[in-house]
Amino acid sequence: MASTANFRRIDIDQYDEDRVLASSLYHPDPRQPAQALADAQSKDRSVKGLLQRGDVAAALKDALRDGEWPYGEDSVPEIKQAKATALSTVLSILNSTRSTDIPALVQQLEPSEQVTLMKYLYKAMENLGDTSGNVVLGWHEKLTEVAGIGCIVRVMSDRRRV
Repeated sequence: MASTANFRRIDIDQYDEDRVLASSLYHPDPRQPAQALADAQSKDRSVKGLLQRGDVAAALKDALRDGEWPYGEDSVPEIKQAKATALSTVLSILNSTRSTDIPALVQQLEPSEQVTLMKYLYKAMENLGDTSGNVVLGWHEKLTEVAGIGCIVRVMSDRRRV
């Protein structure tokens, strides 16, 4: 009787040879977790410098540059902290931008940068914290007008989470 009660704890996926693993969906971040954290902190400093000079467009492009934002498992503390730093960097740009400037800034972005921005917008919606929901929704509206629904689909289908 006791042996049949444990059937709920059996991982049947281990026997499936066609099982999809996270590692087969995307290439892992080639950087070490400590390096990803150092890169995120360095980018945060450079973006804050650009914002102090009033160059919001360059700050946004720098923050969203493809391949430099951290992704990976949140179970690694350095990766989790790097993701939080990158999110706060992007949110500082979003909060310091006037709503009338948003469409022009979004149009200057490359498609890959638009997708990355949409990922950060969804992450910000997940953890609003100090950020106003109106700011995030305003950016989402303008980005969707420029990039279209395809941008949302690419974010939802990409397994690399910011």
